[in-house]
Amino acid sequence: DVVDAILDDPDIKAIGFVGSTPIAHYIYSRGTAAGKRVQCFGGAKNHMIIMPDADMDQTVDALIGAGYGSAGERCMAISVAVPVGNDTANRLMEKLIPRVESLKVGPSTDSSADFGPLVTAQALERVKGYVDTGVKEGAKLVVDGRGFSMQGYEDGYYMGGCLFDNVTADMRIYKEEIFGPVLSVVRAPTYESAIKLANDHEMGNGVAIFTRDGDAARDFASRVQVGMVGINVPIPVPIAYYTFGGWKASSFGDLNQHGPDAFRFYTKTKTVTSRWPSGIKDGAEFVIPTMN
Repeated sequence: DVVDAILDDPDIKAIGFVGSTPIAHYIYSRGTAAGKRVQCFGGAKNHMIIMPDADMDQTVDALIGAGYGSAGERCMAISVAVPVGNDTANRLMEKLIPRVESLKVGPSTDSSADFGPLVTAQALERVKGYVDTGVKEGAKLVVDGRGFSMQGYEDGYYMGGCLFDNVTADMRIYKEEIFGPVLSVVRAPTYESAIKLANDHEMGNGVAIFTRDGDAARDFASRVQVGMVGINVPIPVPIAYYTFGGWKASSFGDLNQHGPDAFRFYTKTKTVTSRWPSGIKDGAEFVIPTMN
């Protein structure tokens, strides 16, 4: 009721929203129907493409931080790793599995913790439910953090890092945003199939490629259908002086957030055309006035 009141209030001229895609779509549809300016940013399923020539140590460092930082509860988390070729995938998993297993979970007062609890009990159960679903769908759960218990915080909403291998594009854990410490590895046989995965997904918030090949990086940045692209950068979000935002079902509206677009969205331009005539009388003009 509160949201609808905001959307329908004639005194509110512009509305911004960040949240899930279904709610973003609802707010955008109702707000624009009322004649308001609306920009809504929805869900994300951010991919990291890992080329065979990538520095694997650098890649794993980036993947651990981007995938599990903030317990995966951020819209720019990397939730899908896409190694190109089985050899690349095997080398990735060899280094990634022990790193995920050694992640330290703890309260925010522990500066040595890699990430903390999830935001609510409902969020914890929802994320665990997605992990259950992934197992049922046939993905290989190589690291299982569902049974983690934080000593001294047994009633807290803590969960260890989870890592899936052999995830496929038809699985729910691939299609939907989990918003938790869960990383899915989708093995792509070729570069073309890897970029197709990112392009075919309904969400298009952020994406990254890790490679030493400048030609591959340029091609990827040009062809990928995602709003924020990182080249050897796992979370491609610039500082707020720049305008940025997602594509496809990750964004609704004509303008992005931050930077110049934010000023354009939250202000209304006015054009004033004036002339202070002299005493000279030129008579009527039947074309667009000029400043002769």
